[in-house]
Amino acid sequence: MEIKINSLDSIREAARQFIDGIGQHRVFAFYGSMGAGKTTFVKAICEELGVDDVITSPTFAIINEYALGSNLLPDISSVYHFDFYRIKKLEEVYDMGYEDYFYSGALCFIEWPELIEELLPEDAVKVSIKENPDGSRTVEVA
Repeated sequence: MEIKINSLDSIREAARQFIDGIGQHRVFAFYGSMGAGKTTFVKAICEELGVDDVITSPTFAIINEYALGSNLLPDISSVYHFDFYRIKKLEEVYDMGYEDYFYSGALCFIEWPELIEELLPEDAVKVSIKENPDGSRTVEVA
């Protein structure tokens, strides 16, 4: 699936398209360069899912947890948003108990997954975000 985000004005519609394609998948690995819009897109997805909390980048916390406030995905009650940019060693991820999150049945949105790729579940969905020359973004979900 390919989703085009022409501007911030259309990001919520892109988030709805993404949510419509979630199906039974729970772990999503977001790839993209610095500034590509990974956090902004995850924030839009969370907002569309009814998260009432302030949604921020987990760069320093590594993980943020949000409760879902909508019934778009009735069998899911929370989202874990990870940012592994600051991870120096895989031991840090082991120590945080990543398996408890990745295999919890909750949605997991992971930024900088390339730093922990060998720990990702086999069924993790790869989401690539690319900035285009005109400033729009292309989201590819594979």
